[in-house]
Amino acid sequence: MSKQLFSPEQIAQLQKNPHVLKVSTRTITYADAFKSKFIDEYLAGKTPRKIFEEAGFEIEMLGMKRVEQASSRWRKSYERNGLIGLTDTRKTSSGRPLKRELTMAEIVERQAARIELLEGQVEMLKKLEVTERRLLSDSQKLSTQKIFQLISKTIQQLPFKQMVTYFCQLLHVSRSGYYNYLATIEERAVKERKDREAHDLILNHRGYKKGSRSIKMTLEHDFGIVMNRKKIQRIMRKYGIQCPHRKANPYKQMAKATKEHRVVPNKLNRHFKQGVPGKVLLTDISYIPYNGKMAYLSTIKDGSTNEILAYHVSNRITLDIATRTVEKLFRNNRVKLHPEAFLHSDQGVHYTSPKFQKLLKHYKLGQSMSRRGNCWDNAPQESFFGHFKDQVDFSMVKTLNELRAKIDHYMVYYNNYRYQWNLKRMAPVQYRNHLLVA
Repeated sequence: MSKQLFSPEQIAQLQKNPHVLKVSTRTITYADAFKSKFIDEYLAGKTPRKIFEEAGFEIEMLGMKRVEQASSRWRKSYERNGLIGLTDTRKTSSGRPLKRELTMAEIVERQAARIELLEGQVEMLKKLEVTERRLLSDSQKLSTQKIFQLISKTIQQLPFKQMVTYFCQLLHVSRSGYYNYLATIEERAVKERKDREAHDLILNHRGYKKGSRSIKMTLEHDFGIVMNRKKIQRIMRKYGIQCPHRKANPYKQMAKATKEHRVVPNKLNRHFKQGVPGKVLLTDISYIPYNGKMAYLSTIKDGSTNEILAYHVSNRITLDIATRTVEKLFRNNRVKLHPEAFLHSDQGVHYTSPKFQKLLKHYKLGQSMSRRGNCWDNAPQESFFGHFKDQVDFSMVKTLNELRAKIDHYMVYYNNYRYQWNLKRMAPVQYRNHLLVA
């Protein structure tokens, strides 16, 4: 069946369509812009019939055969020559040979048009080659979403709107995935805004450096904000919020000063959580470097509640640092010790000293020691020092008094506001009161 012929009324109607350059009873000349738009939408998945209908053409008037032939012709031209193949070159081509000889002016005009066309093709190929190299270079080690973003940016900047399929194949990504990326730009923008709000919320209420568990408990207890822990972890990964991890520190055993020092048995045997405040007391000494100097911190920690009951800071690691910590413990009226309370430590020279052991007997406080060279027997106390050094920055401290003030501030925070997962998400003081009520 041959193509449909157009009536004068149909010709007048078609000439009103902006996508039509010229129309006769048998043929239609379409605008180059419409051909480019047709290829774009066809590659995006639309059918030729739908594209023509959306462009204002009546399929009954054109005839489906004319639509299919135009579609096939344009697609073949695009596959052979790209965008240039869609350009109407009938005005510049020689067409049928003329019976008369061309004048010199006509010859020059045709050659100039041919040169201009070839120069345009060469320039387009040069741009494409440069773009290919840049895309391949920039896409190294990028996520798929970042590659989609790179393709979109390239197509917007350069005249390669019909090169989506080619660029996707070049970078080994899915074309349908690219179009899905374009369709969900607004959704991603909304999600990014919500993530940024969560990021600001976490940083503003983080205080000392914390992990996801501590952040969740702080938001919930202090600000009434309930946030899923997995969401907190995702936000921390996305924006590079680091929770400091303690580096392994080898246990340094102190040499015994004299043979008078006596080691006592391990009364604790790692039963740290006995559910009784003031019974299991853990102690140890840690060093704190500041301003090119060294200070030392001695603490006594309640094994059941994790509360720091007493501490002492000194610039010397003499026996006084341990004895003064014990004396501060018994001067603290808020501390109520259990009748069977005992102090557990390592086998350091301070704790095996006769003077120190005599002091414990004076206060009727029992004593227990870890096995030799076994830091795990006093693990909660070692853990406290590790977190303490990770969370407090001493780099700006200049004097010992400044150091003491910074430690005082942290101890108040730790006992009253640092919620802990294994204390039923309570701070040490809260958990101590909870146990006493129970």
